Amino acid sequence: MSSATPSESVSAALSRRAVEQPAADRAYRHVKAGLLDGSYADGHLLSEGEIAADLTMSRTPVREAFLQLQAEGFLRLYPKRGALVVPVTPTEARALMETRLALESFAIDKLAASGAEALRQLGGELAAHPACHPDELSDADMHETDRAFHAHLVEAADNPVVTDLYGTLRDRQLRITATARTHEPPRRDTVTHQHGHIAQALHSGDGELAKTHLRDHLVHTVQALGLSAGPFLDPDGEQR
Repeated sequence: MSSATPSESVSAALSRRAVEQPAADRAYRHVKAGLLDGSYADGHLLSEGEIAADLTMSRTPVREAFLQLQAEGFLRLYPKRGALVVPVTPTEARALMETRLALESFAIDKLAASGAEALRQLGGELAAHPACHPDELSDADMHETDRAFHAHLVEAADNPVVTDLYGTLRDRQLRITATARTHEPPRRDTVTHQHGHIAQALHSGDGELAKTHLRDHLVHTVQALGLSAGPFLDPDGEQR
């Protein structure tokens, strides 16, 4: 029986990888979507075999997807057992909301420095945003629409560095809002009203009031996780 030469073996390996790579990408997108929309809850143990069966593929691309998601901090792999969905920690949740408060408040302050008309224009745009009228949105769309509402606010400040920095928070934002179940009633209604309050304050040209509503909105998300917001996000929390 003839054996493959080293060069043939390398070629075969590269060919197999070329076939598997699209499958690995598909597995990655599938699992990550489930992590971001809350379908795979914190502490859930994912099985390579189950994911592979769901996607009609071998375990190899699923394993590659798991490895990539572990590198991103979403999963923790346990050989022969599966991949554990890493829970969102209190420190991570608070840190994310504190960062959002800083970046979004900066955007409001910068627009306010340009004059009340800039705030009013943004308020009008946000009042018409689907995040203020989400009745027909699916749960998954609600998460992305919520994020897009705030991203629009940040982009209005026209600072590309801040916009890019805010964009890097996208996946963490989606994961935390899914974990907090902010898409479910009555929280969904509360979030919608909070978006409306932010938009209305901006539309009236009141940047300080808009920042107050923004802070309340972010505190609500942290509290929906069963956590205290901490003194930076909620300096009056002890008196409430």
